[in-house]
Amino acid sequence: LILRRLKELAFLNKGITITFEDERRANARPAEFRYDGGLIDFVRYLNEGKNALYADPLYVSAVKDDILVEFAIQHTDTYTESVVSYVNNIPTPEGGTHETGFKAAMTKVFNDYAREKKFLKEKDDNLIGEDYREGMTAVLSIKMKNVQFEGQTKTKLGNVEAKTACDALTQQGLTEFLSSHPDTAEVIIRKAVSAAKVREAARKAKEIARTKNTIQNANLVGKLSSCTSRD
Repeated sequence: LILRRLKELAFLNKGITITFEDERRANARPAEFRYDGGLIDFVRYLNEGKNALYADPLYVSAVKDDILVEFAIQHTDTYTESVVSYVNNIPTPEGGTHETGFKAAMTKVFNDYAREKKFLKEKDDNLIGEDYREGMTAVLSIKMKNVQFEGQTKTKLGNVEAKTACDALTQQGLTEFLSSHPDTAEVIIRKAVSAAKVREAARKAKEIARTKNTIQNANLVGKLSSCTSRD
């Protein structure tokens, strides 16, 4: 447990070296953690054993209103999303305002880019956040003053200013990244479009099944009974 936490802290604070020595054991070799790539190394570590769709994770680090926002993103060919967030190195497994701002901005930027590059036509609806986050591994870390946690377990951020900062800096940073890395952007958009098609197909299949059930069970609706005749 301690080693996992120290490794996490080394990822979140790039360039620092953390050494752990277990003095209970004779001749035990000290464990040393140092990650000069920071969150980029963290995302690669979380994606070990998975097939990444692009080699270099998206990375953004910026400051707004004394709030430092830093995140790294990398997509794999899997279908589940994994967003891990922190505030002042404290894990926030329940998310909060910083995650809300981050996800909303990411969806907007990807949709704007998809329309600009004609991946989405005029008649097409915007894709939803889940489409872009399918197979995505992301680490979001912010550092700020006067942190306010919500809930009994204090694992959800409640500061409204964190949402504003994350939204603005994510939009700015991602827009710049996508414009300078068109190949990576195309991979992400194409995976999201594919996810949207699967989602839409599943929705239509569910609707057809519901309609079929409604027809079959029509004589059971409410207090009405099927008509009968003696003729």
